[in-house]
Amino acid sequence: MRLGLVGILSVVLVLAGGSGAWWAWRSVTSSTQPIAQPNTSTTQPVQPQTVPTPTSQAPVEQTAQVYWLKDVNNRFELVPSQVTVDTASQPESVLEAAFEQLLQGPSATDVASTIPEGTNLRSLSIESDGVHVDLSQEFIQGGGSTAMTGRLGQVIYTASSLDANARVWLSVDGEPLETLGGEGLIVDQPMTRADFDQNFAL
Repeated sequence: MRLGLVGILSVVLVLAGGSGAWWAWRSVTSSTQPIAQPNTSTTQPVQPQTVPTPTSQAPVEQTAQVYWLKDVNNRFELVPSQVTVDTASQPESVLEAAFEQLLQGPSATDVASTIPEGTNLRSLSIESDGVHVDLSQEFIQGGGSTAMTGRLGQVIYTASSLDANARVWLSVDGEPLETLGGEGLIVDQPMTRADFDQNFAL
């Protein structure tokens, strides 16, 4: 009987000792948990993004020519004068500006025009087959063969100033121009600069 009590007491002591050891281990591990350290790294300021300022560009221009007549050794020659417009303009607008100046007449005193005053540009278009120019009735009035030839050359050369090889279709009041002047100068349709130089002498 005494041996039985001794055994029971031994078990109780063992259990009590184990329980104390477990609480002691929990206390140690709890006290050694790592302490969170504050973040001491410094944040670099973000530099604002620089947007490049677009540089302004000068407007690009394109040039057409108006052709005047100049007396060189008692003989007329076709000489150009530049007309400059910005590239936003359509080719028709560029040629229209050239014809507007042509029909106003020259401002320089060393050149001339044989196109009659009052001649108006009724229409101008650039088509797949060439440049179509329609002038008012005044274009065919007055002047001899030299004057008629000169004004025809002025129109053909001015109309082809954007393309020297362009074919020019010339009409008056909407009708194709077939003859010019009282002497009946034959006007081929269409006509190029090469055609004019070959068939007409100034």
